Amino acid sequence: MPSEGRCWETLQALRSSGKGRLCYHRDWLLRGEDVLEECMSLPKLSSYSGWVVDHVLPHMQENPPPSETSASPRSTSALDQPSFVPTSPIRDRAFSSASSATANGTEDKHESPHTEPLVLQSSRGIKVEGCIRMYELVHKMKGAEVLRQWQEEQERKVRALSEMASEQLKRFDERKELKHHKEFQDLREVMEKSSREALGQQEKLKAEHRHRAKILNLKLREAEQQRLKQVEQERLRREEGQVRLRSLYALQEEVLHLNQQLDSSDQHRDLLKVDPSAFQTRGNQLCGLISGIIRTTSENGFPTAEDQAVAERALQEMRDLLANLEQEITRAQEDRRRQDEEEARIKRQESQMQQGPEAHKESPAPSQGPGGKQIEDLQVKVQDSTMQWYQQLQDASNQCVLAFEGLTNSKDSQAKKIKMDLQKAATIPVSQISTIAGSKLKEVFDKIHSLLSGKPVQSGGRSVSVTLNPQGLDFVQYKLAEKFVKQGEEEVASHHEAAFPIAVVASGIWELHPRVGDLILAHLHKKCPYSVPFYPAFKEGMALEDYQRMLGYQVKDSKVEQQDNFLKRMSGMIRLYAAIIQLRWPYGNRQETHPHGLNHGWRWLAQILNMEPLSDVTATLLFDFLEVCGNALMKQYQVQFWKMILLIKEDYFPRIEAITSSGQMGSFIRLKQFLEKCLQHKDIPVPKGFLTSTFWRS
Repeated sequence: MPSEGRCWETLQALRSSGKGRLCYHRDWLLRGEDVLEECMSLPKLSSYSGWVVDHVLPHMQENPPPSETSASPRSTSALDQPSFVPTSPIRDRAFSSASSATANGTEDKHESPHTEPLVLQSSRGIKVEGCIRMYELVHKMKGAEVLRQWQEEQERKVRALSEMASEQLKRFDERKELKHHKEFQDLREVMEKSSREALGQQEKLKAEHRHRAKILNLKLREAEQQRLKQVEQERLRREEGQVRLRSLYALQEEVLHLNQQLDSSDQHRDLLKVDPSAFQTRGNQLCGLISGIIRTTSENGFPTAEDQAVAERALQEMRDLLANLEQEITRAQEDRRRQDEEEARIKRQESQMQQGPEAHKESPAPSQGPGGKQIEDLQVKVQDSTMQWYQQLQDASNQCVLAFEGLTNSKDSQAKKIKMDLQKAATIPVSQISTIAGSKLKEVFDKIHSLLSGKPVQSGGRSVSVTLNPQGLDFVQYKLAEKFVKQGEEEVASHHEAAFPIAVVASGIWELHPRVGDLILAHLHKKCPYSVPFYPAFKEGMALEDYQRMLGYQVKDSKVEQQDNFLKRMSGMIRLYAAIIQLRWPYGNRQETHPHGLNHGWRWLAQILNMEPLSDVTATLLFDFLEVCGNALMKQYQVQFWKMILLIKEDYFPRIEAITSSGQMGSFIRLKQFLEKCLQHKDIPVPKGFLTSTFWRS
C-alpha cells in the first residue's frame, strides 16, 4: 500500500536523522543508566536479533502469508532496505550469545550493525519483536527462577556455614572460657599457696624475732651484770692496788734503809774475807728492782699481787744479804779476835820455848763448784776475765762501725746505692736459710763466702762486690753478723728447728772469716747479755729505760715489751748460740779446730751456775741451752757432765725455786722435768731438727 511505503520512507528518514541514531531501551529505567550517554552511542540490534534472523526468518520466508506474497515489488524491495529496529539490552546479550555459538562467518556478518542494518517489513518486524519479547520474557523468567534457586541454595549454604561457624565460635568461646577458668583457678591456688607460705614464714620470723629478742634481753642483762661486776672488781682492784702501793712504798723505804746499812759495811772491809762490793751491788740491784716496779705500776695504774710478791721477795733477799753480811762481819771479828789471841799465845810460847816455831799444816779447803768458789756463796757479777772478753768484742764491733761510718753517712746517691746493694747481698741469703735441702744450703753458703771474698755476686739482678767501695767489706761483715743474730732473735724464736741450718752456715763463715764470728758474738752479747753470761747492774742516776735495754728488753715509746716476748727472743738467741758451738760446716777443713766449740759451751754453763739465778730467765735459758746442746756436751764430757746435771738438780734448783713466784713456775717446772727425765734414762735426747747425713745428701 502506498501509505505503507511512505511509512517506511518516513522511518528511513527518521533513521537518518539525529534522533533516529539514538539508542532506545524499554527497560532503561530499570537499569538506571544514563540516557544521555546512551544517546551518544551508535544504534545496534538486540543480541537475540541474530538468532531470530538465523532461525525464525528463514521459516517465515518459506511460508509467507497471503498478504505478503501479493505485495508489490516495492514492498519486497523495501525489505532489503535498511530499517531502524530499536534494540534492548536483553536482545543485545541474546544476540551476542547466539552469534558466539555460530561460526566465524556468521559472527563477521553480524559484527557491525552500522555497516549492514537489517531491514524488516513492519508486520514481520512486529512479529519478530514479539517473539523476541516472548523469548526474552521466557529466558528472563527462567533466569530469575534459576537465580532464585541459586540464591536460595547460596542462602542455605550461608546459613549452614553461619550456623557451623556459630557453633565453632561457641565451642571456641567455651574452650577459651574453660581455659580462663582453669588459669584463674591455678592462679588463685598459687596465690593461696603463696599466702599460706608467707603467713607461715611470717609466723616463723615472728617466732625467731621473739626468740632473738629474748636472747638479746638475756645478753643485755648479762652484759649489765658483767659491767656492774667489772665496776665492782675495778673498785676492789683500785682499793687493793692502793693498799699494795702503800705497802710497796713501805717496802722501798725499808730496802733503802737496809741498803744504807750495807753501804756502811765498808768500814769492816779490812776484816772481811769476802768482797763487800758484791753485797752492795746486789743491794743496788734490789733497790733498782723495787724502784722499777713502783715506776712501772705508777705508769700503768696500780701494782698487782705479783708485783707485791716480787717486792717482798726482794726485801727478804735484802734482809738475807744484810744478815749474811753481818754474819760475815761477826765471823771476821771473831776470827780477828781468835787471831789476836793466837798471836798472843804464840808470843807467850816463843818466850818460853827456845826452839823455832813449828810449822802448822793448813786445813783442807772447802769443796768448790765449777767456778772455783764455794757453792754456798755464788757470784753476783761476771768474772773479770769474762768481762774483759766481753768488752774486747764490743770494742771490736764499735771499731767496725767507725770503719764504715763514711759509707753510711755519705750523701752521694751512688754511695747510697752501693750501700743498699751490699746490704741486700749480705742479708737476703741469710733470710733464705731454713730447713731446706743441703744442696740449696750450700748455694747460700757459697754466695755469702764469695761476697766476703771480694768476688762479684748477683743480687737484685745486678752484680755486687765489696770492692766497689773501700769500706764495703767492713759494712758487709757487720751487717752479716747482725743478720745472723737477728735470725736467731726472730726465726729461731718462732721455729726452733731453724737454729741448726742457720748455725751451720754461721759456723762455716766463722771458720773462713774469723772477724765475722767476733762480730756475731758482739751482737749476741749486746742483745742477749745472758749469753756472756752477764747480769748488768743498776747504777745510781741511770734511767730505768736504759737499764731495761741493758737487760735485753725492747723499749719503744717508753713502753717495755711483754715478759713472754722477751723470754721468747732470749730463747731464740741462746738456741742459736748452742747450735753454733756444736756444728761445723761439713765441706770445710776438718783438720782445724772449731773456732768457737763446745769448750765455750761448758764455760758458759759453769759460769751461769756460779752466779745467782734470775727469776724466770735462768730456768728458761738453761732449758733451751741443754735441750739443744746437752747431747753434744754429754758425749764430750761424759761423767763430768752428769756431775754438772746433778749439781743443778740438787743445789741450783732450790735457789731458782726460792726466787720464782707462783706465776713464773712454768719455765722452772719444764727444766726440772726435762733434767729428771734425762737422769732417769741416763741420756740427753738428740734435739729436734738436728742436721744428719741424709740432710746433706738431699
